[in-house]
Amino acid sequence: MPPASALRFSFSRTDLRRIGLALAGCVVVGVLVYFVAFALSLEAQRTLARQRLNFYALSLEATLTRYESLPGLLVLERDLAALLASPSDAARRAAANRYLETVQGEAGVAAAYLIDRDGNTLAASNWYLPQSFVGQNYAFRPYFREALAGRLGRFYAVGATTGEPGYFLAAPVRLGGQVRGVVAVKVGLEAFEQALAKSGDTVMLADAAGIVFLSSLPDWRYRALAPLDAETRARLVEQRQYGSHPLSPLAPGSDLRRSGGGPVPLALPDGRQNERLVQAQPVGHLGWSLVLLSDPAEARVTALVAGVAAGFASAFAAAVAAHLRLRRRREEERRRAHHELEARIAERTADLSAKVAELERTEAILRRTRDAAVQTGKLAVLGQMSAGMSHELNQPLAALHTFSDNAVALLDLGRLGEVRENLQTISQLTGRLGTIVTQLKSFARKAPEALGPVPVDNALANALLIVEPRRRELGATIDGSAVRSGRYVVAEAVRLEQVLVNLLRNGLDAVSGHDEPRLELRVAEEGGRVRIAVRDNGPGIPADALPHLFEPFYTTKPAGEGLGLGLAISLAIVEGFGGRLEAKNLDGSGAEFALLLDSTACGDAPCLI
Repeated sequence: MPPASALRFSFSRTDLRRIGLALAGCVVVGVLVYFVAFALSLEAQRTLARQRLNFYALSLEATLTRYESLPGLLVLERDLAALLASPSDAARRAAANRYLETVQGEAGVAAAYLIDRDGNTLAASNWYLPQSFVGQNYAFRPYFREALAGRLGRFYAVGATTGEPGYFLAAPVRLGGQVRGVVAVKVGLEAFEQALAKSGDTVMLADAAGIVFLSSLPDWRYRALAPLDAETRARLVEQRQYGSHPLSPLAPGSDLRRSGGGPVPLALPDGRQNERLVQAQPVGHLGWSLVLLSDPAEARVTALVAGVAAGFASAFAAAVAAHLRLRRRREEERRRAHHELEARIAERTADLSAKVAELERTEAILRRTRDAAVQTGKLAVLGQMSAGMSHELNQPLAALHTFSDNAVALLDLGRLGEVRENLQTISQLTGRLGTIVTQLKSFARKAPEALGPVPVDNALANALLIVEPRRRELGATIDGSAVRSGRYVVAEAVRLEQVLVNLLRNGLDAVSGHDEPRLELRVAEEGGRVRIAVRDNGPGIPADALPHLFEPFYTTKPAGEGLGLGLAISLAIVEGFGGRLEAKNLDGSGAEFALLLDSTACGDAPCLI
């Protein structure tokens, strides 16, 4: 009996020990599974948050980029430049106001306005409203200072005049090569904020200082992602960026942008403390952060369920049947989780595919817009060339008029030989007019121009013939001894004569007020090139005009006496020959325009005349 009693006691103690070990193992397994499952659930939640953050960031970038180029286009408007040149001119102010009002309506921006160098608003799209920007001073705004320094200014703030928040873009307006003012536009981001509110996510957009200025939850707006130091608060007050909002922190004692992606305790707007999983991503050009908050409670529940399940599974591990049932159940759960994951991936893939398709459509629209802009540019160049050609046709037409009048007078006198010479000259001039018009038509067709040896003597002689009426009108002297140089250049005859006529006409215009108007032609060899120079004894070229002489529509002549296209077209022609066109002032008085073209010999090839 005692041995049997001792055996039963021993068996009982073994049983208890095994049960204790099983329970301890169950607890250990449950705790380990809980932490692993919690970590995995958090990682899955963070991955999903990153995907959604990328989507929101792309949407925001697209919204901001759409308006980036608008200020740069507005600075080209003449009405704005004219108002900066004459700020007190009421008619120019009214024209600028109307233009900015039109821009606001067509571009869909909140406001567009023009600021002078001192920060005073001269014109605005809301000029007619009680809260008009006109007369307000925005020198304290960073976007104004950036634009005044010659850069594109960007800034988000609550409006100092209207109290309405917006994204400000500004570009410098240059007159005479100097920044004379700033064009700014204000873009409202309400549509983006409304989209965030409808998404169901808790998303915030904060500036570089960590101030939340857009949020899917309105109560979270104008809160700080981190406690603000005194210097930052002082700067925000100076810039009046967020008005009188207190900017209290969401997470006292921590910076949500550097939370590491783990759960962080937050001070909610209703006074409650709650824990949130924080994901942040930089966006935009101003150091902004896009922050998404998600509740980790679901991950905790998932991890708790996994831990308890693992504990019970380990408790029944000794029983084969229970173990098999548990394994089948786990496999089923695993398959279900896999199917759910596949479904979620398919859903996200479909969303991303839709966004990619939308981006492709946007790119197609941009390509069509770019092609249209290229074609418009071609038409503009053609218009400039047409204006230049008409500019050059005036002198041959005047010469035709003079020779035809002379022919009538000589015919009345019976001097038939001189009449024949005049008629031959008229025939040559009409031929040259036809050639010039043919050149214009050839440019419109983009037909290649044939370059070849052109005698400098003939080109100068023909150009002198065209400007002869103007020379006689002024009583000017043209030293044309250089027309007997005997040199040839690589060019095209008619277009070379166009350039020479334009330079001669400009020279005659320059000496029109001189007591002894005089032009001098010089032809010389310079390092394998021929240098053809036209000198005058006029007042010379103003120093501030020299850098802009060859720009389209730039002219030093009085209004109505020039289009500002002659030298620009001449430069394009000479560069097409592979040459160079230069301008400089002479010592004492006068100016010199010179073109350098490759020298060539006539040789056996037919020379262009």
